Amino acid sequence: MKKVLKKRTGFTLVELLIVIIIIGILAGAMLLVAGSGTDKAEATKIVSNLRSLKAAALMYYADNPNTTAVTATSNIDLLKQYMDRGLEGSGTYVFLAGSVSGDATGGWFVGRKDITPEGAKAKLEAVATETGLLADAEIAGDSIVSGDLYKATGAAVYMRAR
Repeated sequence: MKKVLKKRTGFTLVELLIVIIIIGILAGAMLLVAGSGTDKAEATKIVSNLRSLKAAALMYYADNPNTTAVTATSNIDLLKQYMDRGLEGSGTYVFLAGSVSGDATGGWFVGRKDITPEGAKAKLEAVATETGLLADAEIAGDSIVSGDLYKATGAAVYMRAR
């Protein structure tokens, strides 16, 4: 006598649960990667804006070579006419004069005062050496008085413009 095998249709509950668990694990991994990517993008945007401000400061100096110092943080408006685009992001950018440790000659600095999200700070610290990012400086009378490389604990980042 022949045995008649009944043909199964569809998936069992166990098979469906395994597929759902695998999809959940992959989605969780993608969210972690995407979060790190947004922090890196924010850090890149900050460095790009600082470089644009630095170039604008150099053009401002070329037009005004007798200018001895920039003293007020509101002087970021002086650079806007030399910018080809607006500043990306919601940070507070500054343009000020000062000196860094070990350099008595002084100079001009561009910076961003508030850095968010927190993950962007770590990404900025990773590129501080190659991009010349300076630490959250003490601002005394709108002047930078320290000059260590940027650390992730800082709330502001600066770049020497001149």
